[in-house]
Amino acid sequence: MSLALTPARRRTAAAVLTAALLVPLAACGNDDKKDSGSDSGTKSSGSAAPKANLTVLAAASLTDVFATAGAAYEKENPGTKVNFSFAGSQELAAQVNQGSPADALVTADTKTMDGLKSDTGTPSVIAKNRLVIAVGEGNPKKVAELKDLSDSKLKVVLAAPEVPVGRYSEQILDEQKIDVKPVSQEPNVRAVLSKVELGEADAGLVYKTDAATATATEKVDAIKIPDSENAIAEYPAATLKSSKHAKASAAFVKWLSTPAAQKILKDAGFEKP
Repeated sequence: MSLALTPARRRTAAAVLTAALLVPLAACGNDDKKDSGSDSGTKSSGSAAPKANLTVLAAASLTDVFATAGAAYEKENPGTKVNFSFAGSQELAAQVNQGSPADALVTADTKTMDGLKSDTGTPSVIAKNRLVIAVGEGNPKKVAELKDLSDSKLKVVLAAPEVPVGRYSEQILDEQKIDVKPVSQEPNVRAVLSKVELGEADAGLVYKTDAATATATEKVDAIKIPDSENAIAEYPAATLKSSKHAKASAAFVKWLSTPAAQKILKDAGFEKP
């Protein structure tokens, strides 16, 4: 019997061989498109940013608004968790200098952030704030303006001068030539507010956003300071070069400037950057 293939048989054999070769190639192509879903920077299915467990160091005055912002970000980015560590900006800087593990930093002033240039990415200002005079509910001491804080009978509490809000307070008092002798100098703005809430101080200088959280619960009243006598606080945000989740950290910092995040900040009383 002859083993020679007829033209028809040759065409059939070639088709079978071609199909056999294409199967493994197609499989390889599918493997190349698989998404690992790891938090090393790969986006997972249905997520707008890389998955990661982020730690963000943030100024104490952002405590309430970042609780809302963090929840919103996690909802937009399933699989990502944002953990905040709040403290005075000078304390946050110390943590960065000591090598505390974290992914991003948000301070209440540009001076503190500028001092950490070797440790951060390029910062961007995400919000602004102003100061008010916090007084007890009903303003029992009848404080009306900044110059009233010089009354020696008034117990005034300020933040320490190395704290951003303390530096802003010192700045506006010096510019108005108002001599204030505080009964204490606190490590952050929330500590100042707490002294007034507890009745341990008659008045204190705090951010308007912090005062708003207390006035909402009728614990303190806020006395507005005219813009001409006030200071503007800027909040820069930046990634930390030591972050183990560089892409996820950058995505969160970028999100803080989006319309969604800016609305949350505005609703809390912060001003546009």
